[in-house]
Amino acid sequence: MSPTRGALVTGAAVTAAAAVVLTVVVWPEGSGSHPSRDAASPSGTSATAAAPSPSRSYPLSNTPSTIPAVREHTAERGPGWQPGKDSSIVIAKGSQVLADEAQLLATELKLPYRGAEAPREGDVELALGAKNKGPAESYTLTVRDRKVKITGPDESGVFYGTRTLKQSLKADKTFPEGVVNDRPDRPQRGLNLDIARKHYSAEWIEDRIREMGDLKLNQLGLHFSDDQAFRIESESHPEVVSDEALTQDEVRRIVGLANSLHIEVVPEIDSPGHLGAVLRAHPDLQLRNTQGRESPGSIDISKPGAAKLIDELLDEYTDLFPGKYWHLGADEYQALMVSNPAASYPQLQRAAEQKHGSGATIEDLATGWLNDRAAVVEPKGRTAKAWNDGLFRDSKVKADKNIEIEYWTGKEIGARPPQEYLAEGYKMLNLNDEFLYYVLGEPNEFVYPTGKRIYEQWTPMVLRGTEPVAQRYSPQILGGRFAVWGDLPNAQTTQQVADGIRMPLVATSQKLWDPRKPELTWAQFQELATRTGSAG
Repeated sequence: MSPTRGALVTGAAVTAAAAVVLTVVVWPEGSGSHPSRDAASPSGTSATAAAPSPSRSYPLSNTPSTIPAVREHTAERGPGWQPGKDSSIVIAKGSQVLADEAQLLATELKLPYRGAEAPREGDVELALGAKNKGPAESYTLTVRDRKVKITGPDESGVFYGTRTLKQSLKADKTFPEGVVNDRPDRPQRGLNLDIARKHYSAEWIEDRIREMGDLKLNQLGLHFSDDQAFRIESESHPEVVSDEALTQDEVRRIVGLANSLHIEVVPEIDSPGHLGAVLRAHPDLQLRNTQGRESPGSIDISKPGAAKLIDELLDEYTDLFPGKYWHLGADEYQALMVSNPAASYPQLQRAAEQKHGSGATIEDLATGWLNDRAAVVEPKGRTAKAWNDGLFRDSKVKADKNIEIEYWTGKEIGARPPQEYLAEGYKMLNLNDEFLYYVLGEPNEFVYPTGKRIYEQWTPMVLRGTEPVAQRYSPQILGGRFAVWGDLPNAQTTQQVADGIRMPLVATSQKLWDPRKPELTWAQFQELATRTGSAG
């Protein structure tokens, strides 16, 4: 969540015999070759390829130039591959589902697409393998005998293979001979964008999606409702929509483009806080304390109409966003950020006891609210997400264990360390505000994050501050997203935002794909980003 949402404590090289196949971890050209650090190839097969091309007139190939760097490359002797006048893109028989990926690559490389045909010399062939032949999103890219073959157990893996081919060709004009075996370290990798407090056009968002696709990022979070504005057209409640907003047709276009590039859009309507734009149209649901003062952005969850309104919005927008996830927010409910919540908001205390029994607290009521909203989206096939500060240490009611926790802050008053959630068995996503928060205007002593710092110091295990959590928790950490928040929306133009986040996002993509210490220096990585087109 945005750091202004609530009180902050304080601002606080390699030789080999000619007949030997060399297996290396592939880092971009200039890094040197290094023995593979993976026990097995990502496809589940040996990373050692067949004997290299018989010609001895070629040196062993270099590693492909790409961001994120491929995890394994088996160097071979041969000319490599580059598009020729007779080259084309084909798909293997039985792999018709890859037609879109093949056509996109054909357009990008300015080559004809021939459909499900046998590959000829000079061609690129895409093929879908058995699902048990490797982990999700993995791929094998083989360049041999002047042909390219990209295979994977799913469409996304094959797509990522096409991104590797595209980037390396842009950087070096020729893709090196040999075999790439590659896979991501984490399943969720992306960008989070606050479009509520700063309006971005559909075209601007689509440009970011295209950049994300080439970086093998697969998740775009859209925070479209907050105190300042509600930014997507609504048919069920048009009264809550702000003047500058995306139409539903524009959203469908955004979602369609994202899906074509294997990116999930994760929408968020935050509640029970951060609802100021909605409440301006529904003042009867505004939370007030005993003196009648409004609790900014907070809905009175003791009123039956509150759940009805939010659930109607959830019903509408889960149809508009047909992805796997839904973000429920749940952070910074202002009623829980005063010294004595029960005394200030007795109606909430009474509702807590009526619903959850004697001794229940407003924390229980808020947790019940989160679980009830999850129960709205989960039957529609969505996995619910919530911000870490929406789950409480001592509540009688516990948040559903199926809810994924997105950890953003350790600076909020009373914020729990990530280890507590992990020890309780929750799965988490990393949005560490120390590294991954780009907050417009740099309020509360926040500074714009740099790609260098992310590249050199951050990994998905660093959830809070600068120290990683214990390695035993790694399976529970699903990945991360770089986040843009519009606290002071006029501090930067949309073009300045696009330019400012580019290299931090490039660095984030590298560390989510492979969190191991990079072989390239930051200066070398920047140069590589320029050559591959990742730097804009």
